[in-house]
Amino acid sequence: MWSGPRTVSTALMRAWENRPDTVVTDEPLYAFYLTATGLDHPGRDEVIASQPQDWRVVLRELTAGPLPPGVTIYYQKHMTHHLLPSVDRSALAGLRHAFLIRDPRSLLASYARVRSAPTLADLGLRQQAEIFEEFGGPVLDSADLLAAPEPALRALCTALGVPFSAAMLSWPPGPRASDGVWAPYWYDNVRRSTGFVPVTGPVPPPGLDPALEPLLDECMPYYEKLRKNILNVRG
Repeated sequence: MWSGPRTVSTALMRAWENRPDTVVTDEPLYAFYLTATGLDHPGRDEVIASQPQDWRVVLRELTAGPLPPGVTIYYQKHMTHHLLPSVDRSALAGLRHAFLIRDPRSLLASYARVRSAPTLADLGLRQQAEIFEEFGGPVLDSADLLAAPEPALRALCTALGVPFSAAMLSWPPGPRASDGVWAPYWYDNVRRSTGFVPVTGPVPPPGLDPALEPLLDECMPYYEKLRKNILNVRG
């Protein structure tokens, strides 16, 4: 599952992890990304210490490692910007790919509350469009997921060729052993959650710092390109 930050991607990971037939991994390329870019993210040193920093090692684990007994689905939550150009993507060709998107205005408003002065590279939309172009796969808009959780999850499962499980609709609150060590900086809301909270009625666009409007303009073409391919969730 390829997404950018602040797209309810962790809640979607919770939904998959709650299935008895699924094991998940949380942003396995994060340490590689921070090491390669030198960027200063919250908890940087902890992240680097918690994961392999060599993308080759990570991709071997993602594509060739054995699954636990009784598990048939390996759900991998990725941030698109972690897949830097230096990574040989050919090893990923045998996986099934899916994409979670969010309206860039909402994405930017949320991201800027955690990390100021984001760039296009931080948000991953350009990379997401590139990965979609290379591999294809179902595209799910987070707004549709929140508006109609069960139909959205059913549509996603169908597109991926796996049976839907009602266990995906709710989960126990609290942290998970599968959460990345960065969870204290980013996962407050999802740790309190027990499921997707349906959004009913129109949602007014969030306020956005005028300084971020040029970045919003940069984001929109990539979002619109992906949105042309979204799953039909609402009928």
